[in-house]
Amino acid sequence: MSPPGPAAASAGPGDRAAALKWTACGTESAPTLQCATVRSPLDHDDPTGRTVTLALTRVPHTAKTFQGPLLVNPGGPGGSGLSMAGFVASALPEAVAAQYDVIGFDPRGVGRSRPALDCVPRYFDPVRPDPVPHSLLDERVNRNRARDFAATCGKKYPDLLPYMDTVSAAKDLDVIRRATGARQLNYFGYSYGTYLGAVYAKLFPERVRRLVLDSNVDPDGVWYDDNLEQDYAFDTRHKAFAAWVAQYDDVYGLGTDPAGVERAWYRMRDAVAQRPAGGKVGPGELDDTFLPGGYYNGYWPTLATAFAAYVHDKDEKALVKAFDRFGAVDAEGDNGYAVYTAVQCRDAQWPRDWNVWRNDSVRIHAKAPFMTWGNTWYNAPCADWPVEPLNPVRVSNRSLPPVLLFQATDDAATPYEGGVTLHRKLKGSSLVVEQGGGNHGITLSGNDCLDRYLTDYLAKGTVPRGSGGDADAVCAKTPDPKPASAKSARPAARSEESGRGSVLHGLLGFRR
Repeated sequence: MSPPGPAAASAGPGDRAAALKWTACGTESAPTLQCATVRSPLDHDDPTGRTVTLALTRVPHTAKTFQGPLLVNPGGPGGSGLSMAGFVASALPEAVAAQYDVIGFDPRGVGRSRPALDCVPRYFDPVRPDPVPHSLLDERVNRNRARDFAATCGKKYPDLLPYMDTVSAAKDLDVIRRATGARQLNYFGYSYGTYLGAVYAKLFPERVRRLVLDSNVDPDGVWYDDNLEQDYAFDTRHKAFAAWVAQYDDVYGLGTDPAGVERAWYRMRDAVAQRPAGGKVGPGELDDTFLPGGYYNGYWPTLATAFAAYVHDKDEKALVKAFDRFGAVDAEGDNGYAVYTAVQCRDAQWPRDWNVWRNDSVRIHAKAPFMTWGNTWYNAPCADWPVEPLNPVRVSNRSLPPVLLFQATDDAATPYEGGVTLHRKLKGSSLVVEQGGGNHGITLSGNDCLDRYLTDYLAKGTVPRGSGGDADAVCAKTPDPKPASAKSARPAARSEESGRGSVLHGLLGFRR
């Protein structure tokens, strides 16, 4: 093991947290994985006060050339990153991964970090009220449910919620950096992790060595406006799913007209609203089951199989099985949602007048019905959050080394315009675009063109430079999946749910 080079030099005096004590915690897929914890101030303005404990994992470097720690984050807010270290270390070329200590972490409040939040256990248990209100009474039921969630969270964690925000989480990253002994940090974030990385870079630009941001949050829209843009984008992505099903009418038998397939899907939704499939999958659960298809088209064959089985055979078990796979929320999901609401409601101002939410939801639902109301209720606790919001960080930055951004043009969770906006705000950054791609999280997911840019950057610090326009480089999209079976859509199948793309999207989760 050689000493770090100049760009990854050890921390100087006064710039070191307590040294990390790594212990072996290898898994079958990551046999060299190590685990540690580090304490960070609950309130970074009171560094000698109460602390939180952050859980870490690491795949240590093995090459003579050591480029320092590479922190990896899957997004959220509320996503656990402990498994990301093993995934990224194995998905990168071995010669590149070997030059880094690849470090995953659970942000404050998440997973194995302590304390971990869980505001209302089993909040998403089926069957929930239909997200789409058909009367003022329906709306009131969901409104009260969201208000109660906010109130319960405030009563349960009054001392923690004021410090659940992206700025605090970004300062935690610097605690991790100091604990590793590195002068500068390498960071690789997906989804919400792009915003976390951009905020870190704004707070500590001199401590950024390399910064990779994949599927970028629009920093000008945090968080209310960004969610409104999602409503349109996910509806477009749901239509893309319907068009794909129509393309394979010989397999699924749901018609060759995409609009007709989409109408069949909404008829299925109406049917489970009247009689939940298996007593478990009502309209809200059906929405949650098909929502992941908007994040990753590798799920389309399995979703189409369940869709066709219900339409043709009234096979309720197929929908239940798909819900258990994609839509059901366990204790980890309860924790993730608690952190999601805590961070987003604290990060920025949300409308306090419910009429604003209602009017926006009615207006957008008329054009984009797939997830508008579901997204409204998912975020509705922020209308009554018990902690006053902060002002969003202005992430514009002229003090960074070259930054590498990745964005798919048809990404629904973080629409393309957000990547362009962040590219313009980070002076000297480079944007690599997947033209026509609709997945959320696009590197290390099977597109060799994208991964070459990623590898070159992590290995040598090189970025592409375009001659004009928004993109510095463009890659063709990863091909859409093929049906699971050319003979019948009826049997359950998961043929497109294997491989690196599926592993990545399982780690990223289904909310940012």
